[in-house]
Amino acid sequence: MAAERVAVLLMAYGGPASLDEVEPYLRDVRGGRPMSPEFVHEIRQRYAQIGGRSPIRELTEAQAAGVQRALGSRFGVHIGMRHWHPYIRDAVERMVAEGHRRVVGIVLAPHYSTMSVGAYETKLLEASAGRLDPAVVRSWGDHPKFLDAVASRVSQTLRRFSSPDAVQVLFTAHSLPERIVAAGDPYPDQLRASASAVAQRVGLADWRFAFQSAGATAEPWLGPEAGAVMTDLAKQGHRAFLIVPIGFLCDHVEVLYDVDVMYRALANRLGVQFERTPSLNDDSLLVGALAEIAQSTAAARGWL
Repeated sequence: MAAERVAVLLMAYGGPASLDEVEPYLRDVRGGRPMSPEFVHEIRQRYAQIGGRSPIRELTEAQAAGVQRALGSRFGVHIGMRHWHPYIRDAVERMVAEGHRRVVGIVLAPHYSTMSVGAYETKLLEASAGRLDPAVVRSWGDHPKFLDAVASRVSQTLRRFSSPDAVQVLFTAHSLPERIVAAGDPYPDQLRASASAVAQRVGLADWRFAFQSAGATAEPWLGPEAGAVMTDLAKQGHRAFLIVPIGFLCDHVEVLYDVDVMYRALANRLGVQFERTPSLNDDSLLVGALAEIAQSTAAARGWL
């Protein structure tokens, strides 16, 4: 009798595939809350500056294809998005239709927060109720292959500078409301632990961690903000900066616009050299990490 196949669901945020999809995508992100025409126009303009679309679906599909090749026929790898097509609930329907009863859920965000990974987990559990047995991986930012992949990008990108030892290396991740810290959320500590592990691998004597892409709300968000850190360091005389968006795995608007457009423009105003590490996307080390995580999680549940 053939062993039962295990499903693997790679979950990402989602993003519009065209400028026409920006407004309905934003409605989904905001849960139907009203949006001003000015807000929609601003976000459309951001996407217009990065090619008129988000590449996140194609990149997630490439990651999934790599994980499928690594895992082999015992597993069936799917993708599901939190805020756009194909939704997590749609992926669950496909997995059920294919006869799966068990699924390993991996969020393509290595560091846990109730507001990020926790939200994906909730959507998967709700969609799976009574039909799939889900095992959700809550964090994996300490996986050696992930850390090695980021470290390799840092080492390669430092070679673009004439004096690598003088470069200010700034690890970044998406900011979240400060209230998560009071609730005991591990997100900031996990991020700094990953950054520290990468810095140790590269041999960085001096590095910093900062947040980016905070929401435009009245409540305070986690800091320091990366642009403010760059500005302060430039005033102190530092002339070279490397941004390492360790909280993001692939190219999407927070990398392609927030870093490549906004922070690069800031660097130009400050008169400093500015580089960013290339996103991991479907890097073989990242794919290997995801495959190992899926396999070990399934094995721990006794599914193999």
